[in-house]
Amino acid sequence: MADVNQGSVLPSETSPPALDGLNATDSNGTDAVNATVAKFVATPEGTALAYGSLVFMALLPIFFGALRSVSCGKNKNSSDMPETITGRDAARFPIIASCTLFGLYLFFKIFSQEYINLLLSMYFFVLGILALAHTMSPFMNRIFPANIPIKQYQLLFTQGSGETKEEMVNYEFDTKDMICLVISTVVGVWYILKKHWIANNLFGLAFALNGVELLHLNNISTGCILLGGLFVYDVFWVFGTNVMVTVAKSFEAPIKLVFPQDLLEKGLGASQFAMLGLGDIVIPGIFIALLLRFDVSLKKNTRTYFHTSFLAYIFGLGLTIWVMHTFKHAQPALLYLVPACIGFPLVVALLKGELTEMFRYEEVSAEDIAAKEGTTQVEKKDK
Repeated sequence: MADVNQGSVLPSETSPPALDGLNATDSNGTDAVNATVAKFVATPEGTALAYGSLVFMALLPIFFGALRSVSCGKNKNSSDMPETITGRDAARFPIIASCTLFGLYLFFKIFSQEYINLLLSMYFFVLGILALAHTMSPFMNRIFPANIPIKQYQLLFTQGSGETKEEMVNYEFDTKDMICLVISTVVGVWYILKKHWIANNLFGLAFALNGVELLHLNNISTGCILLGGLFVYDVFWVFGTNVMVTVAKSFEAPIKLVFPQDLLEKGLGASQFAMLGLGDIVIPGIFIALLLRFDVSLKKNTRTYFHTSFLAYIFGLGLTIWVMHTFKHAQPALLYLVPACIGFPLVVALLKGELTEMFRYEEVSAEDIAAKEGTTQVEKKDK
């Protein structure tokens, strides 16, 4: 996952300070200019609008990504197949994320921030176009005019030949997908040229939705290991050091959702932002999506655990914002989200007597399914 888990909620993103020139005259009659930094103070309305919008935007990829995760494994495209996270992957992820985060911190300290962000912008420009096009595809299928002919295309890369030929990439797309790609490219160019916060959020939402949809935990225990490990990771890097906050403010890439606190005063040209890292959306989101798939497996036509964990996420994120606003300090959102998203569904499962069944639920990876199908076909040929 191309995400350093910017796991904190920040009250504002500081842009170049406005300077107010105060003219004074010294004893020699010469003019002196004293500049004082005008500190931005958000209005209650602006603050409420910014935080409310961040919560709303965070819920969108979790809700729709979880719904799409139920059926994403049925697609034929290799790029649409989910990536399954095992217990070993979950245990290693906080270590890998820590190394990545600290590496970025050192890069920003040693090298020019301008050139680093230029390279990162080009990298996320390509990823963002693909992610946004994939996100738009289902909506395009619904609104595309029926009288326009649709042409089918296939992008196929293989390795080897004969019986040793191995399929590396098999991507099928059509006219509707091409239109999505063109629209996404326009957004990408807008982001590269202007770095506008709306373009940033479009890419950020697409990354988050794709993450929730395509990253699958194989069972509840793995989810608890992953969230527990990142709970410690988030608390350490936010409270123990200034690394997380420094990288979050220096990293000019769509890996965070932002919303201006001065929107009411300056409109779309606003520049003082509250922000939420995508890690605080994707990490709880893939656990919530797992609970939705567990609900589906129960075949009871209810979504008890999905609704419980979704409400728990709202509660945890709301608590994060309240604490941050009260103490005026960046907060590790997973400190509040992890206990809520794990604790609430477990309590419900305990009360319903389904705790054992929940922990026995296991998902098989796409690779294991393909290997099993291949073995079955070989056995049929032998017979």
